[in-house]
Amino acid sequence: MIDGFVDRLIVGDALEVLPSIPSASVHLVCADPPYNLGKDYGQTIDSKNWNEYEQFTHRWLAECRRILRDDGSIYVFMGVRFISKLFTMLEAMEFLFNGWITWHYTQGTGRTIGFSPRHEDILYFTKSSNYIFNLDAIRIPQKYYRERNNMQGANPGDVWKFSHVHYSNPEREDHPTQKPEALIGRIVRASSNENDIVLDPFVGSGTTARVAQALNRRYIGIDINPEYIEMSKKRLARFFEGFDSVDPRANRHPKDLPKDQEADRHRQTPLPLFAKITQDKAKQNP
Repeated sequence: MIDGFVDRLIVGDALEVLPSIPSASVHLVCADPPYNLGKDYGQTIDSKNWNEYEQFTHRWLAECRRILRDDGSIYVFMGVRFISKLFTMLEAMEFLFNGWITWHYTQGTGRTIGFSPRHEDILYFTKSSNYIFNLDAIRIPQKYYRERNNMQGANPGDVWKFSHVHYSNPEREDHPTQKPEALIGRIVRASSNENDIVLDPFVGSGTTARVAQALNRRYIGIDINPEYIEMSKKRLARFFEGFDSVDPRANRHPKDLPKDQEADRHRQTPLPLFAKITQDKAKQNP
């Protein structure tokens, strides 16, 4: 039964844990696997030969496909060296392509020869053509007022700008590849509903589980490093004070608003989404 796995952080190798999760039981997979770039993850260093890495990737993807419901989605983070291979693997496994998202950030390692890297990629696939996508939950304010525009907000597009969680940030965990909460939040809001189950097979610092908890989803997190699981448990136990990041477009106000709407805007400025979540959680945890 899936209930035995829900709202749990599990210590173990994803290749060993995933086969025990029931088929067609999870609504969303959000995976940030090792990129095979030699990073030290405590228990492991992600340095395999490319054939071995490809086999590893195929095995965990196959299990995720089995575990996903027919209306489920999968988002996979990946670095530039393997992203094209990952794309062809997902298509060959009969996932349906839905988007290639670029996460752009302004900080990173500087290079003196060649261009400094300033993005990572996220591949978005679904299990079938009947899938969950909540556009209204992720709209951002329009840049301009136009009658033809949906003034409730625009589609955020497939280039996302979120700052890294800096090492000086008090929200930073002792993990080499921590992802911004608002970035994961967009994925979770778009491709799941409240009380749905979100699976992260490489939960790391616990961001996916934390976001699922904040957005009233259920989560399953797996990691081979017990120290990361303990880190994530402590993170989940802390009071939620809002996401550690935000899309800079989230707080913009449309230009060229008619005078009556401009007046209304000044009288009733809505809370940014992350602030509203914080306020709602505070009401639940007085």
